[in-house]
Amino acid sequence: MSAVRLVVFDVDGTLVDSQADILGAMAAAFGAMGLAMPEKRAVLNIVGLSLDHAMPRLAPDLPFDAHAELVHRYKEAYAGLRARGRIEETSPLYPGAREILDLLSREDDLLLGIATGKSRRGLDVLLQAHGLGLHFVTQQVADHHPSKPHPSMLLSALAETGVDPHDAVMVGDTSYDMEMARAAGLRAVGVRWGYHAGPALAAADVLIDRWADFPRALDRLQEVA
Repeated sequence: MSAVRLVVFDVDGTLVDSQADILGAMAAAFGAMGLAMPEKRAVLNIVGLSLDHAMPRLAPDLPFDAHAELVHRYKEAYAGLRARGRIEETSPLYPGAREILDLLSREDDLLLGIATGKSRRGLDVLLQAHGLGLHFVTQQVADHHPSKPHPSMLLSALAETGVDPHDAVMVGDTSYDMEMARAAGLRAVGVRWGYHAGPALAAADVLIDRWADFPRALDRLQEVA
């Protein structure tokens, strides 16, 4: 098995615990349309999907126009959260995430990337709030790609960095991340602290319980023949 040269991270549920903002914006979106808020577990299960794929799953009985309006209302509510400048507090980094990103960024032969269901604007604000923008040489967002688990985001990350799929790893907390990695030919690291239950990560090559375990997980991938 070849050495890892590119590590691509999911964001929500992997690097940051953004459920407070996601649930708040979702409640505002549904409330603005006089609809009952979906259960918390249902909302967290769609984290990682693009909004135009997420809303039909949360409200399958509504027509297309209502789904589009929910997307608009969600983005509006999330923008309000950003305007209040509390993102770094309501979407905090998971313990150890910053230390691992700083450590990996110092490796001359290793590149870091992002593949997220967030919009370009949403990711920019989050990275700026946490001071992480310079860590990632490739940033793939929902604006320019089909929703996960389609491999488009990862294929673009590989093309931008010139890295072969066998030299790259996807890190995420959902089944969508694992399926996307498989579809693009990447190995996958699943994190157990995120929004999908353990069985959803069955396709991961390695599972970790805390960020401190990540360097060893990379070593294990490279030890496999």
